[in-house]
Amino acid sequence: MFFVVCFDISDDKIRRKAVKCLKSFGYRVQKSVFECPDLNEEQFLRMKDELDNAIDHECDTVRYYFLCRDCLQKVEFSGIGLEPITEIFYIA
Repeated sequence: MFFVVCFDISDDKIRRKAVKCLKSFGYRVQKSVFECPDLNEEQFLRMKDELDNAIDHECDTVRYYFLCRDCLQKVEFSGIGLEPITEIFYIA
């Protein structure tokens, strides 16, 4: 599965913890946006659990967007950056 994870975290310490977590599951495409390709359900749930335990639920937000194979092929962007990594995207 391919996920886009974005966050709005106000505290620097919590934000660093979230970034460290997300770097172990994907790669950073913007300051608060990560692309996480090729996650199985267990990995996704582990990532989500780590982030849920790290954030302040009163003021922070983390969003998870699943992109199917067809949607991934339709991703567009402007400016600098790389296209989403699709060669490791598998259909189960």
